[in-house]
Amino acid sequence: MIRSFLAIFAVALALVGCTSEPPRVGPDGRPLPKIYWIKPKDEARIQYRMLDGINALRTAAGLQPVELDPLLTAAAATHSRDMSVQNRPWHFGSDGSSPLDRVRRTGYPGRFLGENISETYENELDTLAAWMEDEATRRVILDPEARRVGIAWFQEPTGKIWWTLVTGS
Repeated sequence: MIRSFLAIFAVALALVGCTSEPPRVGPDGRPLPKIYWIKPKDEARIQYRMLDGINALRTAAGLQPVELDPLLTAAAATHSRDMSVQNRPWHFGSDGSSPLDRVRRTGYPGRFLGENISETYENELDTLAAWMEDEATRRVILDPEARRVGIAWFQEPTGKIWWTLVTGS
């Protein structure tokens, strides 16, 4: 009886092992990140979820909330796509443009205050949390002069997401 039970248990255990997929690893042997896919129908929800997160952080810090601005969002979207083309996260465009140049090109009437960027596979709230862990990017989010924000991203077919956040007065 015990042998039969152990045999059945061993077979069941082997079958369970066959159904689970081993973790994917990269060439360096480290686990690959889980890809967060952004569907077109989710774009507005994602943008406003990040905005709500930013405003919750600003409110907790005693600051005024910011509003989503289409011109700052256009500058952010341009840079997210361009970072993907360049395959590097940095603040300068492939044409040599600075964040200030990109904001001016949109016709934004206010003052440019700051820009945060990220190259990641993480969702919007994980990206916001990572920005809050760094003093320089946290300062952009919690700038007391900020009244407007642009939030955009570009997702490559591989799943990599290039996030850009731009703030203005």
